[in-house]
Amino acid sequence: MNHLRVGKVPPEILSNLLGRYPCHDPSVVVGPGVGEDAAVIEFGEKLLVAKADPITFATDAIGWYAVNVNANDIAAMGATPRWFLPTLLLPEGQTDATLVESLFSQIHAACDALGVHVVGGHTEITYDIERVIVAGQMLGETTRDRLVTTGGARVGDDIVITKGIAIEGTSIIAREKADDLRTRGVPEQMLDRSKAFIVDPGISVVRDAKIALKVGGAHCMHDPTEGGIATGLREIAEAAQVGMDVDADAIPVLPESLKLCNTLDLCPYGLIASGCLLIACAPNCTAAIISALWAEGIASAHIGRVCQQEVGLRWIVAGKEQPFPAFPVDEIARLFG
Repeated sequence: MNHLRVGKVPPEILSNLLGRYPCHDPSVVVGPGVGEDAAVIEFGEKLLVAKADPITFATDAIGWYAVNVNANDIAAMGATPRWFLPTLLLPEGQTDATLVESLFSQIHAACDALGVHVVGGHTEITYDIERVIVAGQMLGETTRDRLVTTGGARVGDDIVITKGIAIEGTSIIAREKADDLRTRGVPEQMLDRSKAFIVDPGISVVRDAKIALKVGGAHCMHDPTEGGIATGLREIAEAAQVGMDVDADAIPVLPESLKLCNTLDLCPYGLIASGCLLIACAPNCTAAIISALWAEGIASAHIGRVCQQEVGLRWIVAGKEQPFPAFPVDEIARLFG
């Protein structure tokens, strides 16, 4: 038997299963699909947007990660995150009241920062796990005129990215592998900056999405997570049935991310990437969106354009096409496998 590797189920398997087990509820506006960030359901005059996502690599600040990662997917659909339900699975023999209180504190602090309310969930101590796992469900709301989907990218759109890639991965690595990185010569000051990536530049893209929506012209927004920026771009292409020209030299990689990746022989393009938002927008809106983001202190860059599907995915480095990066498993999984 060929066992699957750590990380997301391969997209070809997932796509096949989703095709075999479709959702037939007519009230579902956006159902399960490879690359789509959340489900969208008709709910009276508004649309209910629902997302479920676990945190499986991080242990430190795991509650903060859980809230923000789920809120990002709601915001990427053009919705406002409103309600959160966490499921906390705690290891037998390692859990005390202090740990439980710490998790609750992290979750509520992250929710307070976003205006989200914790409305339920589940907490249990269970056997056969070695570390805390937090699975979150975030609910939000929007209207049809504000709804944005991953599959909404259009041929001719520009591709914009906010902040920089591998922000979440950089923070997790610095927090979980600090001793190893010190041994390999990474300065303490750089480790401290990398750990702080969780809040600065931050793993939340809720503000990024709001700004893009306010300017207008965004046809697609996507929050790349496991598999990094390369996988996030592939997910857009698959969901929208389009091709892409991507200028790899224009993709912002923060110095700390590059240093940690080089030290551990990881590729930043395949490292878990919450903190950046991918936007496919009308070309006549690109400059306005980028300008509005920078005006609010959010770095952004134009990194490519959407093409016809038959063009495929083209990765351009120094003006020459190279094979488009593929990461069946997130780079961070190689550190925890």
